[in-house]
Amino acid sequence: MSTSNSPTQSADLLIEVFTEELPPKSLRRLGEAFRDGIATSLKTAGLLGSSSTINSFATPRRLAVHITDVLNQAPDYPVREKLLPTSIAFDSEGKASAPLLKKLATLGYAEIDISILEKSGEGKNEALYLNVIAKGAALEQTAQTALVQTLNKLPIAKMMHYQVRQKDDSLADVEFARPAHRIIALHGSHPLKISALGIDAGNQTEGHRFLAPGAVSISSADQYETTLQNQAKVMPSFNQRRQHIEAALLKAAGDDLVLMPDSLLDEVTALVEWPAIYECHFDQEFLEVPQECLILTMQTNQKYFALTDKQGKLRNRFLIVSNIETDQAEAIISGNERVVRPRLSDARFFYQQDQKRPLASRVADLGRVVYHNQLGNQLERTQRVAAIATGIAKELKNKGVQANMEFAGRAAEIAKTDLLTDMVGEFPELQGIMGRYYATHDGENSEVAAACAEHYMPRFAGDALPQTQTGTILAIADKLETLVGIWGIGLTPTGDKDPYALRRHALGICRLLLEKNLPLSLPDLIELARSQFSQKDVQDKASAVDIYAFIIDRLRAYLRDQSVNGKPFTSGEIDAVLSQSPVLLNDLIERLTALREFNALAEATQLAAANKRISNILKKTTTAIPAGCTEKLLQAPAEIALFKALESITPTLTSAYEKRQFVELLKSLVALSQPIDQFFADVMVMDPNPELRDNRLALLQQLHQKMNLIADLGKLA
Repeated sequence: MSTSNSPTQSADLLIEVFTEELPPKSLRRLGEAFRDGIATSLKTAGLLGSSSTINSFATPRRLAVHITDVLNQAPDYPVREKLLPTSIAFDSEGKASAPLLKKLATLGYAEIDISILEKSGEGKNEALYLNVIAKGAALEQTAQTALVQTLNKLPIAKMMHYQVRQKDDSLADVEFARPAHRIIALHGSHPLKISALGIDAGNQTEGHRFLAPGAVSISSADQYETTLQNQAKVMPSFNQRRQHIEAALLKAAGDDLVLMPDSLLDEVTALVEWPAIYECHFDQEFLEVPQECLILTMQTNQKYFALTDKQGKLRNRFLIVSNIETDQAEAIISGNERVVRPRLSDARFFYQQDQKRPLASRVADLGRVVYHNQLGNQLERTQRVAAIATGIAKELKNKGVQANMEFAGRAAEIAKTDLLTDMVGEFPELQGIMGRYYATHDGENSEVAAACAEHYMPRFAGDALPQTQTGTILAIADKLETLVGIWGIGLTPTGDKDPYALRRHALGICRLLLEKNLPLSLPDLIELARSQFSQKDVQDKASAVDIYAFIIDRLRAYLRDQSVNGKPFTSGEIDAVLSQSPVLLNDLIERLTALREFNALAEATQLAAANKRISNILKKTTTAIPAGCTEKLLQAPAEIALFKALESITPTLTSAYEKRQFVELLKSLVALSQPIDQFFADVMVMDPNPELRDNRLALLQQLHQKMNLIADLGKLA
């Protein structure tokens, strides 16, 4: 590829900023933002070719972008822009007015010959236009602007302020994520004369801090990655380095499983430039501690990768990712084994101390922990959750579903007490998990102990649901209490802000009711939760209608991800079901599946259109419609036939609905297709005789109700 910098010549472009160690948790994002900022500016300026490829690089000490097929000079391009009406553009003497001169200066054409400006239009519509061939952007100037703007806009949580010595020996104040030391800007092999952060760009970077310290020259932009890997012991690509680490961990694990959460992989990738994997061990005695504690300790505090056997049981060996590659790793291994021991000892100490005091003895202490200043303390919250949970268990029992009110109440009473333990105080991520261990140690019923952990489920979209009925009940109760309480103090989600995760709680309630097939009325559940708050203002603000609508909105998003035979439900199908304001959620998938099958029938289109027509007629009716149709008032053969047809299939519809045989129910409606068609062909609904009119409206209302038992079929029209 050519490395010339003559006009319109293309070559690879490299821009690198070399710094002190960057914040590891945000390195991937910084690298992507650096790439996007530079590339977008160059593309907007017309400097990228149609085949340009863009690659980002990010290591602990550098951010870089490499782009192929970058022009040194963008092609000239036509500019035609309306300036001002001629009546404003010129003064009384025909000279350029101040507004015109200001407009031209703003556009960068202050020196243009006014006589070449174009006039277009007639009379009052005549206006002055700029119509020129503009010079294409130059790479050097564009890269300068792009670099400065991109650095200023990087997602840096906290800037460092420092000073840089200038050529005249003065000090300049600079701010960036970390102090910068070098900048590379190469177009092919040609250095670009740009600067940022008080540094002039060149063609040198630095190698690995320990394995290849010192300056490294980059001969041309396309040699950047190769040079760093071969000479500088640096693997500059974040993604390549991450893949290398993942593969090396899997290989080192052998027959064991390695725990590699994405966040840990990202952070470790951001800490090393030349990764090396080593195996370490800890004392077998620490395996007496719940393995979640040990795993979290290793991952959070030490950035180590824990290993388990095929059954998921923790091993006493773990893997580390080092920034130093050596054949004599004994010091590295022993040093990490020495460092992890006190961490594991702390975890064991917390676990042993916590077990000395039963969870039940900590319940009263929840009264000293503020939940929210407008909603009281954690003890009061626990009491509300317990009332909701026992209410749910009672309702399930009344409907013949297995549930234990005593278990539900007990689980609610102790579920939050592990928040007061030393272990959860050190590792909040273990809340619920430790509650289960401690409850089991205390001799609590196994369902109660399980519920201590399960009531947080599902924690996120796609997370597993509770395995026990008590855990399911408590999960619903806990989420309802949070949703109603936070809503009641006015902290509803706005835009992308949802600090109390109410959207997640609403989705969790939907999943629990639907996937666990619980015959619980959603409006009744909301009222049960509202009734537990003694504050009248909370009850008033926590509108049952608003909360129901909020939950249904989350349900709508959930249903869009569901499918039948790999085919997702359509918006029309979902709207048809949800527009009926369903009370029970547990049969929604069955309704949607039946609706999909109904929609495939030849008569479906006609029935949906008729249903929509009936809906429109009923909506426009301003007078009260009788509760039922009177048979003796029917006159026309078509309305009598429709009445008889509806009367004939009503027992089938009722039976099918009660048995949740929704496909059979919808298919039964086919018998109404011909009578409905004949009715609208022969009968005038809005008869001048009010008695006949109201009776026909009553017939249509009955028909509408029977057709829409499981969904508003008119939504399919």
